Amino acid sequence: MPAGPGKKTHAMKTPQKARRGVATSKGVPVYQRIVVKLSGESLSGPEEFGIHAETIQGIAREVKTVHDLGVEVALIVGGGNIFRGARQHGLTIDRATGDYMGMLATVLNGLAMQDALEKVGCHTRLMSAIEMNQVAEPFIRRRAARHLEKQRVVIFAGGTGNPYFSTDTAAALRAMEIKAQVILKATRVDGVYDADPEKVKGAKMIERITYLDVLQKGLSVMDSTAISLCMDNKMPIVVFNMNVPGNLKRVVVGERVGSTVTAA
Repeated sequence: MPAGPGKKTHAMKTPQKARRGVATSKGVPVYQRIVVKLSGESLSGPEEFGIHAETIQGIAREVKTVHDLGVEVALIVGGGNIFRGARQHGLTIDRATGDYMGMLATVLNGLAMQDALEKVGCHTRLMSAIEMNQVAEPFIRRRAARHLEKQRVVIFAGGTGNPYFSTDTAAALRAMEIKAQVILKATRVDGVYDADPEKVKGAKMIERITYLDVLQKGLSVMDSTAISLCMDNKMPIVVFNMNVPGNLKRVVVGERVGSTVTAA
């Protein structure tokens, strides 16, 4: 039945579509709702593991500059700075068990990120795919969308809640669920390269590339499951260097920063 006078409906709003490539005047954002994928390693900064205070504070400030433009921001955090099951070669831990341990590590990072964001003035909600009600809300799609509409930064932790799926795949999945317009993959390099720029001297950056080329060439953008999910749902990915101050805002206002992965 249609809603009568005085009754409110609660359908999830779909952000207006936006296209990247032409910067708008006076720094007006070209995206209304974004998902930013942060690796766990990015939170450790110059350290080999753990959470580096100055680094996480810097990330929080970058997010706030975008949030202050009115952009709805969701963050996905990895856990590789604390525990990564696939890399624990000295431990004979079952793969599924190791993946669950990694998911718990993302909750630790999410709590740290939440604290840093709130200290710079961003109202934040931490949502976990693994229920732990004392520290995080359970992930509910419509509730997450409502938090974003209320201009709260939402942090998604716990991956997908299932083993054998990476936080890259979680980022793709959550982006579809909340109807984000783009996934911003924050890295330590300037974009997508034809080889690992940290290992291969003279590796060339690719400004635009298709999902199929990423899969066929085996480029380290996101894992193949995440790329396939983005390809099937036409979700663009922008890969950029988060270590350069102001880059996140530049991407959001449409400047040509980093590399874009699209259908064509």
